[in-house]
Amino acid sequence: MSISGKRIGFGLTGSFCTLQSALAQMQKLVLLGADVIPVVSYAVKSTDTRFGTAEYFLEQIKMISGKECIASIADAEPIGPSKKLDLMVVLPCTGNTLAKLANGITDTPVTMACKAHLRNNRPVLLGIATNDGLGANAKNIGLLMNTKNIYFVPFRQDDPENKHNSLVCRMDLFIPAVEAALEGRQLEPVLV
Repeated sequence: MSISGKRIGFGLTGSFCTLQSALAQMQKLVLLGADVIPVVSYAVKSTDTRFGTAEYFLEQIKMISGKECIASIADAEPIGPSKKLDLMVVLPCTGNTLAKLANGITDTPVTMACKAHLRNNRPVLLGIATNDGLGANAKNIGLLMNTKNIYFVPFRQDDPENKHNSLVCRMDLFIPAVEAALEGRQLEPVLV
């Protein structure tokens, strides 16, 4: 499926060590002709870390997408009624965001964007990056895998020797996962 001309919401949450890789994937979508609408969590909007400042990431997102970020629940809510998007992506999707989506908690701009988009029976693609994917969040991944219109970028353990429960999506499979989600199917295998 062609990505050109598709309206893709791109939610970024606070897995700060993977934000730069996520921005590279956002850039690929833009280069393929997608209209990218960025949405950021409160953590991304306001937290400075050793991986970069909030201001730096917001500037990079604007430079890549050509748009200001949706950064409030009120600004994310109209995504649903306006049927603004063809696909909503969350990359990186933290364990915190996974838990909220699995349990119907809508208290950030990204979770609101997902909820608003799902009400239209349209696809949401999650690119997980969590230190507890095989721990406390394993059940949430299972719940979401069994939820209509939720798809995953294939994922793997990123450091099984030192971080036994940590999972991260395969960034190299992001574009094929986008294409699959737009077609209403899960890119397989999901656990690589």
